[in-house]
Amino acid sequence: MKVILQQDVKGHGKKGQMLEVSDGYARNYLLPRKLAMEATADAMNVMRQQEKARKDREQKEKETALELSEKLQACLVKVPARASERGQLFGAVTSKEIADCLLSQHQIAVEKNKIIQEEPIKNFGAYELKCRLGHGVVGAIHLMVTEEK
Repeated sequence: MKVILQQDVKGHGKKGQMLEVSDGYARNYLLPRKLAMEATADAMNVMRQQEKARKDREQKEKETALELSEKLQACLVKVPARASERGQLFGAVTSKEIADCLLSQHQIAVEKNKIIQEEPIKNFGAYELKCRLGHGVVGAIHLMVTEEK
């Protein structure tokens, strides 16, 4: 029997995939648990439309990520921080502080968990950080850590 999976089924396939399974497995396990539905002509058309809509949505999200990457490349984020007389920061500059400054200074919203810091920022100066924007797009954030007044 041909079925279209409604959810991921371990060992068989992923959501939206069409499979040929035994009649008993489909009737006794997949269909009652709503893990799959029969592959009728209507169901196949719905599956194709959903796949097309998913691809369009992913394409738009990738374009948005590329635009955001270009915006990030063009701006400099200034993060004020307190420090000792020797220039050593009290603590480190966190991803949350960077995301907050980016939002307040340039009106660009980036989640703090998408900002990649290889090592903690504990000194004044200029830094370049990477930012995962989704769909394989990686942007660069130019950061300037300045003394807080």
